[in-house]
Amino acid sequence: MKMPENTNAYLLGGVLGAIALAVVGFGWGGWVTGGTATKNAAVAASEAKVAALAPICADRFRAQGDSAIKIAELAKASSWDRGNIVEKSGFATMPGAKSADSDVARACADMLANPTTPKT
Repeated sequence: MKMPENTNAYLLGGVLGAIALAVVGFGWGGWVTGGTATKNAAVAASEAKVAALAPICADRFRAQGDSAIKIAELAKASSWDRGNIVEKSGFATMPGAKSADSDVARACADMLANPTTPKT
């Protein structure tokens, strides 16, 4: 069987077009691999969980009888220790959970120590 004369040019054009399509798609088109999509979904789920549970923790912390004193103490503590303080208080442990989520505790402590900071 005889191939047409321009077969090599067509094949080369097809390969170069596929490479250009991949570069444009992954570079500017927003394409991602399955692994990257999984990582992005895990990060988004974690951020959503923290955003939902931190206000509950802060409300529970504020509901204690001496909350003004505890919040003042929390504000005086270093930013590194605030999450641990809230975690040890037990208010970052949600009903049904066996332990506190450290990300929720840090976000809760930040909400309590900096009430004027806008929530994201």
